[in-house]
Amino acid sequence: MSHPLALYGWDAGWEAEFAPFAEQGLLPGRVVRVDRGLCDVITATGTVRADTEFVVPRDPMKVVCTGDWVAVDPEGSDPLFVRALLPRRTAFVRSTSSKRSEGQVLATNIDHIIICVSLAVELDLGRIERFLALAMSSSSGDALLHKSADSWESGAQPVVVLTKADLVTDPVTLAYLVQDVETAAPGVPVLTVSAEQGEGLDVLAAVVSGGTAVLLGQSGAGKSTLANALLGEDVMSVQAIRDVDGKGRHTTTTRNLLALPGGGVLIDTPGLRGVGLWDAGVGVGQVFAEIEELAGGCRFHDCVHESEPGCAVLAAIDSGELPQRRLESYRKLMRENQRIVAKTDARVRAEIRKEWKRRGAIGKAAMEAKRGGLR
Repeated sequence: MSHPLALYGWDAGWEAEFAPFAEQGLLPGRVVRVDRGLCDVITATGTVRADTEFVVPRDPMKVVCTGDWVAVDPEGSDPLFVRALLPRRTAFVRSTSSKRSEGQVLATNIDHIIICVSLAVELDLGRIERFLALAMSSSSGDALLHKSADSWESGAQPVVVLTKADLVTDPVTLAYLVQDVETAAPGVPVLTVSAEQGEGLDVLAAVVSGGTAVLLGQSGAGKSTLANALLGEDVMSVQAIRDVDGKGRHTTTTRNLLALPGGGVLIDTPGLRGVGLWDAGVGVGQVFAEIEELAGGCRFHDCVHESEPGCAVLAAIDSGELPQRRLESYRKLMRENQRIVAKTDARVRAEIRKEWKRRGAIGKAAMEAKRGGLR
């Protein structure tokens, strides 16, 4: 007979991790919602409300989050506490909006990262690349889950879902939009879905049925509508979207974990206004794999692909093999990620200062050569 929590992702691996806590008489459960130091935990006997006071860490990256597996007090305890947090397999992390070098965990123990993009507004390919860079760098604890070369470093498979496909009535136009996204998301499945008309839902349901999926995207991307369609009922509230820009207020205000009727678990998240990178160097490299590959053919190993002679990346731009937009997006994300990492890594800070001095020297030499020519 299967475990009552199997519906929420419980397996032999989690059972082995939990064994020491079982000996203490604690119960296993999965966090379905967190709210101001309290959390709702689904256990074998139902949902309980528990206090997280005993697992408040100094590290903000290790606070209890939706998707976590925890050890809680047995029924009858008053009050009820979360006593321990089981090691995470994966975590989706972004940088906080503060100036401090902190990350914010949005969801944990996920198998699929569903990036929702609305077709009701103009596509922002740069934002899609940003989401993918984070998705491909999602980490477990302090280290990435390294797998085979053809699998994602995070262990979580990213999927781009183009929502509100019914608003694009011309099939040729839709095909071009999908092609643009596939170029920005090499190797990543790109699905078109209309939750209103039920188109493409069967394919997406099959993708997410084998584990835990998290829905990510801007406010107005249709995440809650999509969640309701996958759940087969109106669980998540939905608000009208402004016609002028396709945006809406945050329908979802907390992260919620829900079991899907066809199998699998879904985590719906509030719309994200900002998506700051957090130690996403690996992810950026994977999203722009063609640029990393081209860079191997540059004359200089430290080529920054700006004006150096023998630059294979710039040659690809000139030939039309590589779009200029892709290179600019790559540079932007690499610079941003380097700044984030430099806040906590002295070696990276030193490398940045060294690069600034090198560029300053090149600029000074060019200016002197120009003045000499004028004379």
